[in-house]
Amino acid sequence: MRGFLVTLALLAAVPACAQHQHGGQQPATPAQPARPAQPASGQAQGHAHGAEHAHGGGHSHAMPQGWTVRLDRANADASQVMFMEMDGGLHAELGPAGIFYNPANSPSGAFRLAASFTQNKLSAHPEGYGLMIGGRNLTADNQDYAYFLVRQDGKFTIKHRAGTEVHTLTDWTEHAAVARPDAQGRATNALAIETGSFGTRFLVNGQVVGTFGQELNTAGVAGLRLNHNIDVMVRGFGVTPQ
Repeated sequence: MRGFLVTLALLAAVPACAQHQHGGQQPATPAQPARPAQPASGQAQGHAHGAEHAHGGGHSHAMPQGWTVRLDRANADASQVMFMEMDGGLHAELGPAGIFYNPANSPSGAFRLAASFTQNKLSAHPEGYGLMIGGRNLTADNQDYAYFLVRQDGKFTIKHRAGTEVHTLTDWTEHAAVARPDAQGRATNALAIETGSFGTRFLVNGQVVGTFGQELNTAGVAGLRLNHNIDVMVRGFGVTPQ
């Protein structure tokens, strides 16, 4: 299926559950540090433009400039996606799951992609959130990207998506580095992906939890992968040349 694509206009932004369907998931010349942003797309394609995105109760929120979202499902309800700048970061409150990205963030060679994620409340089921790298053909049927997620049960996963196929590189694995929610249901995890002559390594709160060689493509669009029914705050998203 083609993905539902929402592309932001120059002066305003418009607004993936892959975790279940994609194993709790779903995947650059150094670019400038990422600017907060958002949109949505999935597996059927459509276009919309606007400065605001309606979300519940008749409220609307201005979206960050330059970002696009691709939702996992062609029939996903984009009105259930809120992705906005807030308190110096990006706040996502989702129904459907998807990937969020700004094409300007397309690093290659040696780089470090990082962001800190705070899950604001427990989800009904463990849902992943994290980083996407190596994005190519993101508006087409042959979309291609890798992604690195953690979730509230203390586990992480690394996967690769090619078209409608999802390849598990590291299945959901428990690791002490992944922070679990506190009594209020909140948890903060700093995720990073580093590439170089050593290959690619994945870090949670400063600890390496996975490493791959040069076989993993990392050149392409970098962004976020957020699964459905989750409320998360993202801070410090950016790409740094190594």
